[in-house]
Amino acid sequence: MDWHDRIAVNPTICHGKACIRGTRVQVAVVLDNLAEGLSVEQIIAEYPALRADDVLATLAYAAELARERTSPLRESA
Repeated sequence: MDWHDRIAVNPTICHGKACIRGTRVQVAVVLDNLAEGLSVEQIIAEYPALRADDVLATLAYAAELARERTSPLRESA
């Protein structure tokens, strides 16, 4: 699965934030829900326009961003 098929950025939709294609559901919202421990099924129940592949595409998108950019991390003790 190629996340490019499921995620879009349009300056006229959600202020240009990455969204699931054809919806106004922002990628960050899906990732926040995953980080909070919600399952794919729970996220789809909250956002019925989404499919399981949409949720997986957000993870692929986040992984690509993590490869491209880094954030300063705290040193471990």
